[in-house]
Amino acid sequence: MPPRRRDRRRLRDPSPPSSDARAPPSALGLRLTLLVPLLILVLVLAALGFSGLLSHSPPHSQTLQTTAHSVYERGLVKRDVSAREILSEHTRVSENRSQRNFANPVLAYVTPWNSKGYDMAKLFITKLTHVSPVWYDLKSDRNRLVLEGEHNFDAKWVSELQTNGSLVVPRIVLEALPAVLLFEKKQKAKAIDIIVSECRDKGYDGIVLESWSRWAIYGVLDDQELRYMALEFVKQLGEALHSVNSKSSSHHLELIYVIPAPRMQKLNNQDFGPKDLMHLADTVDGFSLMTYDFSGPQNPGPSAPLKWIHHSLAALLSAKGSSHSNSHSRMIFLGINFYGNDFLLSGVGWKKFGALLYLFR
Repeated sequence: MPPRRRDRRRLRDPSPPSSDARAPPSALGLRLTLLVPLLILVLVLAALGFSGLLSHSPPHSQTLQTTAHSVYERGLVKRDVSAREILSEHTRVSENRSQRNFANPVLAYVTPWNSKGYDMAKLFITKLTHVSPVWYDLKSDRNRLVLEGEHNFDAKWVSELQTNGSLVVPRIVLEALPAVLLFEKKQKAKAIDIIVSECRDKGYDGIVLESWSRWAIYGVLDDQELRYMALEFVKQLGEALHSVNSKSSSHHLELIYVIPAPRMQKLNNQDFGPKDLMHLADTVDGFSLMTYDFSGPQNPGPSAPLKWIHHSLAALLSAKGSSHSNSHSRMIFLGINFYGNDFLLSGVGWKKFGALLYLFR
């Protein structure tokens, strides 16, 4: 899940897919083999500090320094980049911040607990098409629905981003009980109305919705009828948002949906699969794929191994009989973690040093 990075799913085998269970070949997979390392390096060296949870400060300078040379000119974009190079170079950014080296949409999360993220979003605004402040939770209070987080709203900051061409799409976490939200038509309509009204009132360009991990906890995804009802809620929300025009652009309000990356070769009920994607593709504008936090304290290892990322995309885009895999791949915002984990193998627990979550497609 975006910035908070708490693993709400039950523990699963974190090892990459076995070599004998190869993902189906695709042009997308071939392109990613070449592109993903470059994208990670370019952005991690150019934009540290947008958002994240800083639990332990690293012993390196956090003050941004400008340089006349790009990461290419400094020889930092390569396959064998070292951790030492990243730690020593991550605060040095090019003086030319107006040039975009990635043509597709870019989504950045900004969190209230890292105040630097607000300034960083403005500093690198020309590189971002979407900015998602992590502000809202939609909760159920007995039989009422309550949207918490309105106090985080910063009208001046939102206006500055939109004036410079970025779409502001705050993240809303759906905390409301499924029994209240999915079974009662009035409550479902009320939830949609609350979200759309908040976008209208605050002048947002849409939202990023997170609900899948909550529904997994409540067992919604294990029941086919409940799963269908949950997907229909997301679909109806997308239709409602699309019926309203954004105040800052000529387009309708957008819906970006957060989805987990599968951990196993064989998908289970908690995974968001190709059939789920097909169900929502016509009413969702993008999917924020959580391809990070692959390892944890129980199974220390890499945060986002490339083979797992390839497998996740192949599994998600492998709908049988579908001729839209290429168009659907363009809807995926691939999650890249800009933080490291320090595992204490001889003790209990782990540390996180430095943090930045950046999503793009």
